[in-house]
Amino acid sequence: MAPILQHLVEMTGHRDQLRLELSVLQTLLQLGTDMRVRALEFFFADAEVMVRPRSWSEDGEVITSHCDAASDPARQTLDELPELARCIEQKATSAVRADAPMHTLWLPVWVNDKAHACLEITQRKAFSRQQRDVILGVFRVYQNYQNLLDYSERDALTGLHNRKTFEEQFARYAAPTGDPARAKDAPPQQWLAILDIDHFKRVNDEYGHLYGDEVLILVANLLRNSFRAQDRIFRFGGEEFVVLLRSHTEAAAHEAFERFRARVKQTMFPQIGGISVSIGYCAAQQGAPVEVLGRADQALYYAKENGRNQVHCYDELMRQGLLKAQIAHSEVELF
Repeated sequence: MAPILQHLVEMTGHRDQLRLELSVLQTLLQLGTDMRVRALEFFFADAEVMVRPRSWSEDGEVITSHCDAASDPARQTLDELPELARCIEQKATSAVRADAPMHTLWLPVWVNDKAHACLEITQRKAFSRQQRDVILGVFRVYQNYQNLLDYSERDALTGLHNRKTFEEQFARYAAPTGDPARAKDAPPQQWLAILDIDHFKRVNDEYGHLYGDEVLILVANLLRNSFRAQDRIFRFGGEEFVVLLRSHTEAAAHEAFERFRARVKQTMFPQIGGISVSIGYCAAQQGAPVEVLGRADQALYYAKENGRNQVHCYDELMRQGLLKAQIAHSEVELF
């Protein structure tokens, strides 16, 4: 029991969702000699619910995937795991497959009535009542603590990631992806976009902050529905949002942001009517977070100053000479 308690202490000492996930898998490994554990991630692809292992045990160690979810060769449809699919459909707390020689227990992680991940425990022998009770106890500690972390990392109004989580997420998702041993594979690049609601102050002034808040919530919902599970969306405060998008080419990234801009423009907001957004983006691979944000912000500023309701790429603006380096106060400033 002492090792389990020690692992629980270590688990609840983390302030990061991924490290917490790895820690709970390590804790569960202490509960059986031939046990294997995985943390599964749910995501949508071609209108199907997909499942892929995000972290798993291997030779007694826990490792995590650095592969893009949509291109992960280990992905499968949820329907290929009928017991788990039925569990999700019924919003149940667990599912079991008791097929010899392996026995599997699934524990979905529910957040606001939505399962966004699942812990999977597999072993050769059937789960005893005592073993299952201990597993469920560890899982409840994990889920309760994860909910606390999630609450502290979310914007209270929109439910999106807040600004304080940005640098950690940026470091994780802006890192190179793909298998470097396979030179023919072109790993997806990361693109960072800043989105700003045009004339949002006018919305608050004319209709009141209650309607302004509703606009922010609806824009956040459009963002969730427009981008994929592996992309990361943040609210930085006010009417400003940030998206970390994984895409192979600048053209594909531009198309994704342009599609979102058009979707907002076509949406009618209660009482307000139509609104628009301006978007500036850049490649996220080079530079510290503050540098990358600065480049995207310059592209956003250009969009704002040249008519709004536009999407502009910092790198393209530089190639066209529309943003130029100027010397001011012995420092380089970009305009």
